Amino acid sequence: MQEDISSEERNVAPRARMAAGLKSRAFILLAALLLVGTAAVWFTGGFARSSGAIAQSQRQGGGGQGRAGVPVETAQAVKKSVPLRLESLGTVTPVASVAIKTRVDTEIVQVHFQDGAFVKQGDMLFTMDSRALQAQLREKEGNLARNRAALEGAERDVRRYTELIAKGATTQLNLDNATTQTNVLRGQVAADESAVENLKVQIGYCTIKAPISGRASMAAVKVGNFVRSADATPLATIIQAAPVYVSFPVPQRSLPDLRRALSAGTASIEAAIPGDSREASGQVTMIENTVDATTGMVMARATMPNKDDLLWPGTLVTVRMTVRNEDSVTVPSAAVQVSQTGSFVFVVRDGTAKVQPVTVARSIDGESVIASGLQGNESVVTAGHLLLSEGTRVAVRQAKAGS
Repeated sequence: MQEDISSEERNVAPRARMAAGLKSRAFILLAALLLVGTAAVWFTGGFARSSGAIAQSQRQGGGGQGRAGVPVETAQAVKKSVPLRLESLGTVTPVASVAIKTRVDTEIVQVHFQDGAFVKQGDMLFTMDSRALQAQLREKEGNLARNRAALEGAERDVRRYTELIAKGATTQLNLDNATTQTNVLRGQVAADESAVENLKVQIGYCTIKAPISGRASMAAVKVGNFVRSADATPLATIIQAAPVYVSFPVPQRSLPDLRRALSAGTASIEAAIPGDSREASGQVTMIENTVDATTGMVMARATMPNKDDLLWPGTLVTVRMTVRNEDSVTVPSAAVQVSQTGSFVFVVRDGTAKVQPVTVARSIDGESVIASGLQGNESVVTAGHLLLSEGTRVAVRQAKAGS
């Protein structure tokens, strides 16, 4: 019995020692976990406190931006006289354009101008073969001379028969026949004179001169080509290059202003060619008599002196016309922002930005004309909008060079 108890006690002792070891390790593990958690909490809280302190320090002026505000650039809204301009796309058209065509069927003997050259009115352009017409002219002139001689003889007969009738030496029949012959010959002479004149005109058509001063196109035919009056293609084309017209559409709503400017003689325009810094000036001289009901536009035409050949017929140009001047409030276009509710600007008052809705009438030369929302002399933000909202404190800085 004693041996059995001792054996059982010997078995219980190791188990107790094992359980105690497990409890000890569990306690150590729990203590380690608590230590790690405490360290994490301390670190997180300390970092948060540190970050908060830094942020607070920046807001209080440590970062240099919280106390001074958001850096912005500003400009003044100015009330001044602003031109009311109309802008449109126009087309340059020549005042006169002449297609040179032949009026006789013959061969070209000589071309007197270079392709694309400027020619003056009366300059020789083409010379054509006139030998056949010259021969016909000499024939008609010979017939005319013969018939004139016959007419002189018939007129002498009439005078002689008239004298003989007075003396009773001839009959009335002879006088009447002589008178009839005279009238026939007069008709033949008139016909010959007409034929001679016609041939002279035809020969004149064999030399073609410039009917107007202008720039010639390329010659469609050269020396040796046979041309006909029925040919559809002209020999060349001359267009008047100075002055020229600029035709452009004007909206119907601007028609009253344009008509008043035209009546006052102040409807001047500037035409600019894309890619060229130069501009041509001119005066509006005509408004079309009807408004296009489909587009609501009316065509206007300006006459441009074009002495320097800046405007080339057929060129598209940008037309700007100053109708009148009016007093309006203007701000730099960079100050105007657009939102879902419309256009607005940031107005700086007492060091803070205030949102001010505005209505923009138009833009001109980098400035926006404000129809409503500003009275003038307000300070508006032109740069730094992205960091602004209603009530944001701002710090005005100098504009960057070149901005």
